[in-house]
Amino acid sequence: MNLQHRVFSYELPTKIVFGIDSVQELPQWIGKLRGSKVFVVSDPGVVQAGIFEKVTSLLSGADIDFDTYTEVDREPDVGTIDAATAKAKAYGADLVVGVGGGSAQDAAKAVAIMVNNEGRITQYAGLNNIPNPGLPVICIPTTAGTGSEVTLWTVISEKMNNLKFGIGGTYLAPTVALCDPRLTVTLPGPMTAATGLDALTHALESFVNKATQPISEALSRESMRLISKSLRKAVAQGENLEARYDMLLASTIAAMAFNPTRLGLAHALCMPLGGKFKVPHGLANAILLPAVMQFNLPGNLERFKEIAEIFGENTSGLPLREAAELSVKAIRQLNRDVGIPAGLREFGVTEADLDYIAQEGISSANVLVNPRKPTLEDLKEIVRNSI
Repeated sequence: MNLQHRVFSYELPTKIVFGIDSVQELPQWIGKLRGSKVFVVSDPGVVQAGIFEKVTSLLSGADIDFDTYTEVDREPDVGTIDAATAKAKAYGADLVVGVGGGSAQDAAKAVAIMVNNEGRITQYAGLNNIPNPGLPVICIPTTAGTGSEVTLWTVISEKMNNLKFGIGGTYLAPTVALCDPRLTVTLPGPMTAATGLDALTHALESFVNKATQPISEALSRESMRLISKSLRKAVAQGENLEARYDMLLASTIAAMAFNPTRLGLAHALCMPLGGKFKVPHGLANAILLPAVMQFNLPGNLERFKEIAEIFGENTSGLPLREAAELSVKAIRQLNRDVGIPAGLREFGVTEADLDYIAQEGISSANVLVNPRKPTLEDLKEIVRNSI
């Protein structure tokens, strides 16, 4: 279909407040949302880094009543959501604040939903299965990767069964995102690299997939430009506030890009890798991305050529296929420069696991919008090339 004849839509329910020290506005946003009993969700790493205290001191200073849950782990589990929800209900929470990376924010969003819905979070897996809106949510990201502060999704683990699943819908969109780059400055280099590659995968997979649209494309382009400019600096010079600003902005707008489009094969394969093998989400994406790009090239050569150019490759005078190939080269070099592990082997993934990973991955809805339709053997080969 001619692009000019295609109907598309774009919606972003979240109010974004972005900038250095924007977290200082937290008390006034709680006031605007009429929050009187605030439930703050975070994780031990954010507490240890001193960021959690910075946020809660703003509440104490404004005489805002609050309670906390800070036991969210790297992969928020169904049991974690149950425990945090029970504490929020007992407290009588009327607003939730999520402080941290994707895990803490996803947990906060899930708790806000479950306060107003029956049962367990597992029964709402999939898209638009949540019957009632949740409590208002203010998200405060401390990493530049997931973009959970603006997404319509939360990802939860069921550790007993080695599974991860997504819950999606507009009810999961945070009410307000307070994006303060200063809060990301203490993030260690390896995590800066992994989360930055996660943001890149969001922007890139949205940019090349079959559901892309003009608004999401513009956001993806700018996100990739910022990552190309600043990820290496953010990893090498963690105190570089300009680089941190660029990366948080890149992460947020990459999430805005994929909200209406979904993603692709890297994210389809990330779920079983995270669920069974505990590969951190950002690292899984980073390791898989070059092999996924190589497979997808024939599905959108023009876009991959553009990606190569965004990342500084000279495509002048080259045939389209050769120009597109340079995008894979550029991302492999970026991975090396920021210290991404060479493969999945160090997480215990072997040839014997290919069938399981491919079978789980092929069921993802992200496969449906991927620019090239894969078979099970294709997915196995992508993972094999990433071991």
